Amino acid sequence: MLVATVALAEPPEAIQRLTLDDRVVVSVPVATNRVTTISFPGPISAIDAAGVRADPNVPGQFQLAHTKGSAFLSVRALARKQATNLNIRWNKRTYVFELIESDVPVLALNLEDRSVAQTAQPAPVVSPTRLLALVDKAKAFPLLKQQHPDAVAQVEAKTFGDKPQITDFGDYEIRIEEVFRFNPEDTVVFHLTLQNKADQEIRYRSDIFAVRAGNRLYHQSISDAPRVLPPKAASTVYVAITGTPDGGRNELSLKNEFSVLVTRLTPQPALPELSPGSMDWIETLQNEPKP
Repeated sequence: MLVATVALAEPPEAIQRLTLDDRVVVSVPVATNRVTTISFPGPISAIDAAGVRADPNVPGQFQLAHTKGSAFLSVRALARKQATNLNIRWNKRTYVFELIESDVPVLALNLEDRSVAQTAQPAPVVSPTRLLALVDKAKAFPLLKQQHPDAVAQVEAKTFGDKPQITDFGDYEIRIEEVFRFNPEDTVVFHLTLQNKADQEIRYRSDIFAVRAGNRLYHQSISDAPRVLPPKAASTVYVAITGTPDGGRNELSLKNEFSVLVTRLTPQPALPELSPGSMDWIETLQNEPKP
């Protein structure tokens, strides 16, 4: 469960509280000109990372400060468009954090032990047949709202119109056109457009879409999507997520900033060769780790 607290002179998301879960990859936005502090309930026993350095004289993508035996660490990005994972060992378990350079960083991430955190309400059990019915209802929402309003009385809806939320992967992008929340089923249905900007078709896994909201990652419960994006073409996709990865209710608000991830099967275009010493960073968001 994620609870944002208010910090003076900072947006509400600048300080966040999270229950520890070693089955979930936690995304942590980090800035180049601000420090992000991650605090555990007790002393950290080990830290592993790639491209992260503590010595200011050693090149790296992120700088880390941690005193052995302490329960917290601080990180900041050293350049733009950087990303890496940070694995932290605590209480005989490994917790994975994805560090991403961002203009809107989390300044403090305070972690709570699951054993002492408030027990989350379990997510409802929703059958595949029911999930398909929810997707169909999302597709027909405008018509149902006009002609059969009782059928969508418990449905929250948000349409983005000419300002969709976009996740850009370079040669293709995923646009969120509409979002629907079915509260009794704790299910959110996303109406997406996948746009191929390349001259070649793109193949992807249509069965493992994931949605990021804040620093939590939610995997699909069902989707209606083709497996191929034709060249210079767009496809309409519907993706539903139900509950959380740990079996609780997600209670996701439609006011969240969402981004959508998919596992690509077609190789990406060849990358240009970087000159020696270049600090350019090419970020690959495919093959998102699954809790």
